[in-house]
Amino acid sequence: MPESRKSRTPSSSPSSPSSPSSSPSTPSSPATPSSPSSPSNWAAFAAAEPGLARTVEARFGAFTHHILATLRRDGSPRTTGLEVTFRNGELWLGMMPDSLKVLDLRRDPRFALQANPGPGTEMGGGDVRVSGRAVEVDDPAVRAAYGEEVEPPEPFHLFRTELTEVVRTYVEDDKYLVVQVWKPGEPVRTLKRT
Repeated sequence: MPESRKSRTPSSSPSSPSSPSSSPSTPSSPATPSSPSSPSNWAAFAAAEPGLARTVEARFGAFTHHILATLRRDGSPRTTGLEVTFRNGELWLGMMPDSLKVLDLRRDPRFALQANPGPGTEMGGGDVRVSGRAVEVDDPAVRAAYGEEVEPPEPFHLFRTELTEVVRTYVEDDKYLVVQVWKPGEPVRTLKRT
């Protein structure tokens, strides 16, 4: 997997006209099943649920590599390692040229992303997962702005994300398994199990 030359530390700076969140282009892709709510970008999620968003960013910021699940041509899942970046109100996915995950996302943009749990069994901050649709960005200005900030190896594919679900699972008081689930247009649901 390519390494960037700049830090992967999460950034929550607002979008600006020159930021990578403006003017993304969308490739043609097959229709996917619609969800009850429209997808949201990272900024909309962070505005709706700032505490959960900070926790999720911190979990992804704790390690460089995470696990991306995409769908193969036959519909079976494919998991691969991936670096992610939070910048300018977006969750960005950068990928090597014509990798299998790129081909998967061009064919079917649905994805699930799981934060690296880290070593051992502690999983500080809990297990976090993000699901949604990946939208490839072809706009040269957006790609150039991203490239200046992140300095990924060239060439690269760039996707921004449209979130359909964010989930955090953690243990509370060594007694409860707590699951927090957010979907666009809905408040966080919290489930506790003993």
